[in-house]
Order: sequence, then structure tokens, then C-alpha cells
Amino acid sequence: MANLKYYDVILKPIVTEKSMNAMSEKKYTFSVHTDATKGQIKEAVEKMFEGTKVAKVNTMNLDGKNRRRGAVVGKTAKTKKAIVQLTADSADIEIFEGL
Repeated sequence: MANLKYYDVILKPIVTEKSMNAMSEKKYTFSVHTDATKGQIKEAVEKMFEGTKVAKVNTMNLDGKNRRRGAVVGKTAKTKKAIVQLTADSADIEIFEGL
């Protein structure tokens, strides 16, 4: 297991139509480090965004896609996605406010 600090866990937010609709239920979607655990993701969200309390974390491991460039076949990198559910009394995450 990698020795990850909390600022290395969350890579970027995922902004799609489905993830924006889930924000009304206080569910936020992030792309995270592939070695991050649910506990590390919870800690990272609570430390990076003031006033947030995480209720639960759901994670998905996504395999790389096959890509061709001429006759050469390769794969893109595998990724991990996390859906973070905040508690009812938690503050909202501000990076999603203006979207």
C-alpha cells in the first residue's frame, strides 16, 4: 500500500450531468488515487474542505480502455472513482457551487 498524504488522495472532481444531479442529495464525485482506501478518502475530504462531515464513501475501480493507434493496440491507465455522501448537517463543498 502506498504511503499517501491526504492531499495526494483526491485528484480532481468529476463534473457530469449525473454527478451534478446527485449533488442535491449531498453526493460528490471525485477521481482518486488508485491505491487510496475509503478511510483515506474520508479523511482527505474532511481535511481539504472545511466543515464537511462524511457519512459514507463508495468507490469504483475502472479498468483502462483499449485504444488503437494504427496497428498498435494499447490500454489507457486504470482509474478509481469515489462518490462521497455527506451528512445532513455538513457544509457543502464550495468548488461545485458555481457550476
